[in-house]
Amino acid sequence: MKNKKAERARPVRAVFLVGFMGAGKTSVGQALGSHLGWPFEDLDDRVQRREGRSIEQIFRESGEAAFRHAEHAALREILSELGTSCRIIALGGGAFVQANNADLLKKSRIPTVFLDGPVEELFERCQRQQLERPLRSDIDEFRRLYRARYPHYQAASLRIDTGGKGVESVAAEVVAALGLGPAKSPGKNKS
Repeated sequence: MKNKKAERARPVRAVFLVGFMGAGKTSVGQALGSHLGWPFEDLDDRVQRREGRSIEQIFRESGEAAFRHAEHAALREILSELGTSCRIIALGGGAFVQANNADLLKKSRIPTVFLDGPVEELFERCQRQQLERPLRSDIDEFRRLYRARYPHYQAASLRIDTGGKGVESVAAEVVAALGLGPAKSPGKNKS
């Protein structure tokens, strides 16, 4: 607890959003960026640009270990670029679970925000997305992976429940919790 309070006492220049698939990391990140006037970036997009291929291709052609290596390199790159600039960064669902990434983020002292929600709602959100997700059709496997990753997500600086809330409402909670300025009134968009 003491470290989390000390983390928040420093001026916030960046925020990392973590959580399981369907938690709203990208949509909330974009809303936060818009609200604060900070650039938003998705770590998976950075990985794809650096590798010149999609996440699915990296997994299929090179395996998960190669993807995790590329993901870690991209995270290091982002952290080295931050300096005094401000940014919102969304991590892929498995990025924060990797010990080397969690250690890098902890050392950076940049707040990590765990966006969470009821697992059934997260699954339903994934069903509505057009993205290719291997666990989209298997709620039992989805639930198993969520439970396995949950203890890792709890190491984040802050947890925000996204269940039943709109994107703007969640973004406003993050802004208020981190003391980033007055929160805008919640919108009706769902995460």
